[in-house]
This record gives sequence, C-alpha cells and structure tokens, in this order.
Amino acid sequence: MQDERDLVAEAQKHNEEAFAQLYERYFDKIYRYILLKVGDQFEAEDMTQQVFLKMLKSIGSFKWKDVPFSAWLYRIAHNQIVDYLRRKSRRLTDPLDGVEAFIEDPGGGPQEAVEINCDLESLVTAIGKLTNAQRDVIALRFASELPIADVSHIMGRSEGAVKALQHSAILALRRIMKAE
Repeated sequence: MQDERDLVAEAQKHNEEAFAQLYERYFDKIYRYILLKVGDQFEAEDMTQQVFLKMLKSIGSFKWKDVPFSAWLYRIAHNQIVDYLRRKSRRLTDPLDGVEAFIEDPGGGPQEAVEINCDLESLVTAIGKLTNAQRDVIALRFASELPIADVSHIMGRSEGAVKALQHSAILALRRIMKAE
C-alpha cells in the first residue's frame, strides 16, 4: 500500500490512479460517518460522492499541517452534513433509514433479524439523546473505525479529551439504554 503523503502528492499532480486509491482507502469510512449522522442511505451515498468531488476539485490547495489527510476529508464531510441539515430544516425522516447498511446478514433467520432491528432502534434513539460532541466521537470511533489520534485531529481536541468524551458517551449510552 502506497504511503498517504505520496498518494496525496501524486493526486495533486492530477494522477488518476492516486485519486482512485485515495477514494478506495477512505470511501467506506466517510460513508459510514455520514450515514450515522444523517440516517438516510441514499443521502449518505450522494453526500459521500460530493465529498470526493470536492476533494478532487480542491486537492491542489491541500497543505500538510501535522494532521492526517483524512482529517481534511472529514472536515469536508462535516461541512456537507451541516449544509444538508440546514437544507433539510424540519422535515422528519425515520432515523433508521439506511442504518441496515451497518449490519451484515446475521444468518439466524427472521427472529434474530427482528431482535437486531429492535436493538438498532434502541441504539439509534439513544445516540440521538447524546450531545453533538458525543455523537461525533461515537460516529468517528465506531462507525468510521478511526483511531483516537485521527479523531483528535478531526475534532480539534487532545487525545485525552477524545478518550474522556468517548468514555462519557459510552456511559451515557449505557444509562439511556438501561432506562428504556
């Protein structure tokens, strides 16, 4: 696997293969992050494509600043989410739309599928009751599977602060789900 700095440098020279490798490397993680934040599979797919189009258009202006390239992509994704939520205004949608994309077929039949959907519904409801920062850390750490160091860069917080926030978010989720 090619080094991230080399890939970015090649992409800045309009190398299509480098763009493709960056896309492959980050698409799933960015998609899962957006999906968890917006709750709609089709919107998340469109928004993820927009993130990569914006990357393509503005990668020439990207500068390394002691943070991973992925932090820049997540900032673009965050801005897409904010724009989407502004446009969406007060339209109500089912918070579980598209969340099934996180689940692989359990293979246990209909009863297990129903139990998983009930658990997912409880989890999504509980996540909705967290603070914005807690939701962000849960989305980045668990939906996007990012390490603490990357999450700290993306959120602009120290690693210790991210660990504390993650801990408080998990405790809050546990408390909320016990109460339900």
